[in-house]
Amino acid sequence: MAEGDPSPARPAFYAMAPGGWRDWWTLLHPPYTLWHLSYVVIGAALAPDVQLRWLGETLLAFFLAMGLAAHALDELHGRPLGTRIPSAVLVAVAVAGLAGAVALGIDGMVEVSPWLGVFIVAGAFLVVAYNLELFGGAFHSDLWFALAWGAFPVLTAAFAQTADVRVAAVVAAAACALLSAAQRALSTPVRNLRRRAAEVQGSIVDRDGGTRAIDAGTLRAAPESALRLLSVAVPLLALALLASKEL
Repeated sequence: MAEGDPSPARPAFYAMAPGGWRDWWTLLHPPYTLWHLSYVVIGAALAPDVQLRWLGETLLAFFLAMGLAAHALDELHGRPLGTRIPSAVLVAVAVAGLAGAVALGIDGMVEVSPWLGVFIVAGAFLVVAYNLELFGGAFHSDLWFALAWGAFPVLTAAFAQTADVRVAAVVAAAACALLSAAQRALSTPVRNLRRRAAEVQGSIVDRDGGTRAIDAGTLRAAPESALRLLSVAVPLLALALLASKEL
C-alpha cells in the first residue's frame, strides 16, 4: 500500500478486525449474502401467486448453503478473510449448512415436485466444487460464479413456487447472472488490491500538466462504491417485486 493511503488493509470493505464475533460477521459477507438472497426473492416473485412457505424455505436453504456452507469452505481453503475461526468449526458449519439446505430441499421434493432433487444435487455440488476449487479449479471461474450465485437461485426459487421452469424465470436468471458477472468484474481487482498487493505507486498526469498520486485507496474507490450501491439496489428491487404481489 502506498504511503498516504488511510484505509486499513482489510480483506473486504465490510470486513471487521479479526477475533470473536467479528470473524462471523466477516465470514458471512453480509452485503453480498443479502444481494444473492435477493435473487431468490426475484425468482419467487415471478410466480403468479407467491407461496410464502416455499419462499421462506428457499431463502433459508440458500442462506444455509451459500451464506454459511459456501463461505465456510471458502475460508477453509486458504483463509482469504484471515479469520480466527478454527478449521474444525468451519468444517462443522459447512456440513451443517449443507445438510440443512438438503433437508429443506427434500421437503420441497415431497410437497412440490420430485424434480427439485435436480436442484438439490446441483446446488450441493456447486457449493463444494466452487469453493474448494475441485477439479483443478474448473468450476471456480467468473462464468461459474455468475451461473451458480446469480442464475441458479432465481431458477430454483421460481421452480419451488410453480414446479415448472418458465420463460420469465429463464430471462430473469440470465439477468441475475449478468449482475453477478458485473459484481465479479468489480470485486476481483479490488480483492487483489486488498489481499495481494504489497504496495501501489504511480500518478495520473492531466493534460494541463497537473499530477495526482495513485494509491490502493484511489484504485479501490470507484469499484467499491459501485459494489456498495448495487448491494443495496438489488435487495430493494427484490422487495419491490415481492410487494407488487397480493400475498
